[in-house]
Amino acid sequence: MTCKVMSGMTAGPSIRTMSPHAASPAATAPFGLHLRHWRHKRRLSQLDLANEAEVSTRHLSYVETGRAMPSREMVLRLANRLDVPLRERNALLVAAGFAPMYRQRALDDPALSAARRAVELVLKGHEPFPALAVDRHWNLVAANSVLPRLLDGAATDLLAPPVNVLRLSLHPQGLAPRIVNLGQWRAHLLERLDQQVATTGDETLAALRTELAAYAAPAGADAPSAGGDLAGVVVPLQLRVGEAVLSFISTTTIFGTPVDVTLQELAVESFFPADTATASALAAMHACGATSGGPAGA
Repeated sequence: MTCKVMSGMTAGPSIRTMSPHAASPAATAPFGLHLRHWRHKRRLSQLDLANEAEVSTRHLSYVETGRAMPSREMVLRLANRLDVPLRERNALLVAAGFAPMYRQRALDDPALSAARRAVELVLKGHEPFPALAVDRHWNLVAANSVLPRLLDGAATDLLAPPVNVLRLSLHPQGLAPRIVNLGQWRAHLLERLDQQVATTGDETLAALRTELAAYAAPAGADAPSAGGDLAGVVVPLQLRVGEAVLSFISTTTIFGTPVDVTLQELAVESFFPADTATASALAAMHACGATSGGPAGA
């Protein structure tokens, strides 16, 4: 697995992107239309892509207009140069007349047992600090025993599976009233979703972004917090728990060389205390839960 450190829940892509709301082609659309869609999304000219893929501009033009059909090798080469996610690479292969290459399995599939154990080890090993695993739509897949203790007061329907962690974070009946720097955190999450939609072209993520942006923030919550010693370095999550304010920074862990759609779309979010007071409070909370026989996980 590969660990990336970032200011918030995930790191943004480095590739240049267009509008995150560009419509994806229909599944039955010709290969050339799919290719043009991804080329435009990456803001590459035909010449740029031809140079990167080491093909002639004329041949690439013929492929886009349907005058020539690409080989399987060419489809994969173009998809690699365009940084197309595995799920969408399958769509490109099918559009070009080839069988999908990348399998998608449930996380409890025996073939993914080693990956599942790796995720469980990361989650458990991160205690007494919170950590969770999410899928491509930010639905909760797994969590360690610390996370449920931070969710008190959230509406029951927001905690019913599948739990969408971004909806839970920003919903007025979720964690939003307890996020001290809600304006700052909300802006960060919406920007992150913009980047994800632009990268993947995922319509479900686009709809989620629209939904989250429509939530009304509690009065007085829109003023960004200075973030103390973290100002200008990372975007912290400052969450009120009881009488205390816990401050977190986070990392995202992903599988570095996935050839399975499910694994590529899985991410582990690990939250670290941003100050000694938060570290002490979490340690005490975890010890109390262990002594009282609290929940072992989510």
